[in-house]
Amino acid sequence: MPRPRQALLSRERIVTTALALIDADGLAALSTRRLAAALGVQGPSLYNHFATKDDILLAAADSVTATVDTSAFGRHDWCEALRRWALSYRQALAAHPNIVPYLAQGPGRRPAALAMADAVYGALVRAGWPPARATHVGAALRYYVAGSALGSFARGFVEDPELYAAHPHLSQAHRLAGHQHSVDEGAFRLGLDALLHGLAAEYERTVAGLEPAGRAE
Repeated sequence: MPRPRQALLSRERIVTTALALIDADGLAALSTRRLAAALGVQGPSLYNHFATKDDILLAAADSVTATVDTSAFGRHDWCEALRRWALSYRQALAAHPNIVPYLAQGPGRRPAALAMADAVYGALVRAGWPPARATHVGAALRYYVAGSALGSFARGFVEDPELYAAHPHLSQAHRLAGHQHSVDEGAFRLGLDALLHGLAAEYERTVAGLEPAGRAE
């Protein structure tokens, strides 16, 4: 029998299928047995591409991070670059909320995550933020983005007007779920603007007035 023109498995196909399983049923749903079944292969076939299940999870997580746009760093001032990065970062995480708890643990050994951290930190230091403070700024943005992607505020209210009859200030809460995108997106952008406004004020107060020789290049 002639060999197929393309291999049945590839790292990309394994990662894509693993991420789809996580998206559908959560991190606990990812097992080599279930992944192999979804791919239509035997479990041992996976190990021709990944040594362990943890390696598959690492690659799936990094595939999400790889979609985050960091191109604003170097093209815009640090504050605008942070805003654009945060919006792209949230979009990537919100598309795969079930994997956010894993991503929130930090970059670890994931190449795309390390490249993203390097881009953010490097831009902040080049702008003059002291290294320790640049770390704080990057961490603060990551906390905010990851937290926002873990769930939907709007979907936290059920579409049952009677439930809120005893809570006069929540008389319209049953409508929130029907406006999920505008509510959640509006809330995120409001918080992001407030956070960046505060950081910009601190920058002007503590960094902008430094002599050029005292600023990191």
